[in-house]
Amino acid sequence: MTTAVDDDLWSAIGDPTRRRMLDLLLATGEGTATALSERLPVTRQAVAKHLGVLDRAGLVHATATGRERRYRVDEAQLARAVAQLSSVGAAWDARLRRIKSIAETIQRTRDQRGGPQ
Repeated sequence: MTTAVDDDLWSAIGDPTRRRMLDLLLATGEGTATALSERLPVTRQAVAKHLGVLDRAGLVHATATGRERRYRVDEAQLARAVAQLSSVGAAWDARLRRIKSIAETIQRTRDQRGGPQ
């Protein structure tokens, strides 16, 4: 069964800074924009914008704690992304096997005819 690819989800994951943020949140369980900015080469404001993208994609969820928002990774949404990636990988594997089969058929035909290598 082919899993539909969610372009918004993959657009959010496609950015290296956001992937690093997800890694940090997974390692620590949760974090704030301030805490994340201390571990990344971007400003707190940039981190907040990246968190907004991740939040809209459903990859993180925030809860208010005083004046700050604490972010956690939505593991179900992350698992959905992994399933999509696996599905895309399987589809490409099938395509590459087909291309290899076609190339081998062409080579066998050339070999049988004594054509150019």
